[in-house]
Amino acid sequence: MTDVEMKSADEKREDKTTEEEKKPVPLTPVAEIKANVALIERAVATFEPRFTHRVLRSLTHLRRRLDDTVLRDAINETYASDSPSKKALLSWLPEATAEQSMDIDATSQPSKQSQPEPVPEVEIYLRLLILHHLLTSQANYPKAMKLAHDTIDKMQTLNRRSMDAIAAKVWYAVERTYELAGDLADARPHFLAAQRTAALRHDDETEASLINRILRSYLQYNLYDQADKLVSKTSFPTAAGNPQHARYHYYLGRIKAVQLNYTAAHTNLQQAIRRAPPAKTAPGFYQAVHKLTIVVELLMGDIPERSLFRHPVLEKALSGYFEIVKAVRNGSLSQFQNTLSKYAAEFEADKTYTLIVRLRQNVIKTGIRRLSLSYSRISLRDICVKLHLDSEEDAEYIVGKAIRDGVIDGRIVHEKGWMECGSQKGGYGPEVSDVFARRIAYCLELHNQSVKAMRYPLNAHRKELAAAEGAREREKELAKEIQEGGDLDDEGPDLGEGF
Repeated sequence: MTDVEMKSADEKREDKTTEEEKKPVPLTPVAEIKANVALIERAVATFEPRFTHRVLRSLTHLRRRLDDTVLRDAINETYASDSPSKKALLSWLPEATAEQSMDIDATSQPSKQSQPEPVPEVEIYLRLLILHHLLTSQANYPKAMKLAHDTIDKMQTLNRRSMDAIAAKVWYAVERTYELAGDLADARPHFLAAQRTAALRHDDETEASLINRILRSYLQYNLYDQADKLVSKTSFPTAAGNPQHARYHYYLGRIKAVQLNYTAAHTNLQQAIRRAPPAKTAPGFYQAVHKLTIVVELLMGDIPERSLFRHPVLEKALSGYFEIVKAVRNGSLSQFQNTLSKYAAEFEADKTYTLIVRLRQNVIKTGIRRLSLSYSRISLRDICVKLHLDSEEDAEYIVGKAIRDGVIDGRIVHEKGWMECGSQKGGYGPEVSDVFARRIAYCLELHNQSVKAMRYPLNAHRKELAAAEGAREREKELAKEIQEGGDLDDEGPDLGEGF
């Protein structure tokens, strides 16, 4: 039996230290900002917007680690000491203390004097970081408002196509500034004017962001007619990113749901869920879309799957909606009314209360359907008692409407005051074909949207054209050499007899 070699304690410690050294050390906020500045300059130099998008993807994580010292150090390390842009950026931050100024002087380098000026996109990006930092304190809201207007004027004066993606984020920060100040309606004229300018300049990302800003402003004040007119008079840019598409489809879903067009609302909400970021990245948006989707599915007569309410991100947020789903599924009007009154404040905050109130008829229809399956004949008085209706006249009206809409198969005997239920429907018919048609249409639309969402490196086709042109040149040279080289039998090797 072979002996097993045991490692000493010192060797184990060395292994642990090597494993710790292999782990990547996270960048400091200042180093991350400097790396993002380098990526922005690379994007401008190579006309590759994907580097700018990579910078903006880290914005949510980075802005939580910002403070006055981090922003001041990043600006000092990015710009030369005599740069006017540096003075303009530092004016929006509080002045450094004596100790901090001494540290800055100690770490300053003489080469900063001859450092080239960064591109204008870098200044707008730093302004965006300062704006997000100012919005963390209520005392800085007036300064943030001034910075937002100054940044807007500077962007519109520069008019650079490479600033499109950063400008879209700036407009979101401007909307957030007005919203926190309680003046979101005052920002609408600025959004409308900027949207017209972006459409004329073909700034797709900025135009998509501004359309979403305007729609959110309308829906915040329940101006659904104006929002519907905006959607009908504008065309959303197809080249915009998935986050903008997700927001746009969510707003469309809200508009269509209020207009009783539940099928179109459900389609748009499904698109929003598919295009949205992962649940852990944007949990608030993920929860808002699913709340509205559940209500729309109930209004369409469908019951959401139970596994949806067990999702770790949705389980706590959808507790009230789960109770509503159970009440609709059971057809219990009393349970529905109790749940509605219990979670009324939550539903009003989610702006789904008016839609949930419409579910009362669906609860009654579900109850009538359950009674029609359980009884071959039942009196209107018993229906009134079981469904907690006010009178037999209401029960007769509701049952008659359910029969006319095809919810149940039966008839009302008015002379004797009861409802006779017919035989149950089979599982085949035009309803099944309609369901399959909807599924096929959804799969085809999903395929088309996936093809449109595919992205390719900019100017990649030029390399293929250059390679093809080089191959043609080599073919011409080879043909020319063959023509000039004479017969194979004269200069070539012996190929054998009979070749």
